[in-house]
Amino acid sequence: MRFHDAPDFTADRPWGALDLAAFDDATVRLHWTDRPYHWHVNDGPEVFVVLDGAVDMHYRADGEERVERLTPGRICTVDPGDEHVARPAPQARILVVERRGSE
Repeated sequence: MRFHDAPDFTADRPWGALDLAAFDDATVRLHWTDRPYHWHVNDGPEVFVVLDGAVDMHYRADGEERVERLTPGRICTVDPGDEHVARPAPQARILVVERRGSE
């Protein structure tokens, strides 16, 4: 058994992660970042939960860019094919569950 305090986790680089668990073909990782990711599309579903800080989730829907502010406890589910980019405001710790090897 292991215990982790998300607010204390800092990686050595933006989007660095602590691997928490793996289930079949899915991973559960704690990420830390102070920089945006990049626009991308996942090949499988993703669950994105802000644990500390805030993230502006930019996504495209109906040809328009939209933004949702994610704060601790707010959950974003991403379907395969959803184009998105996460931008911390100014830094964040995020729990991500996604297909193993997903971008």
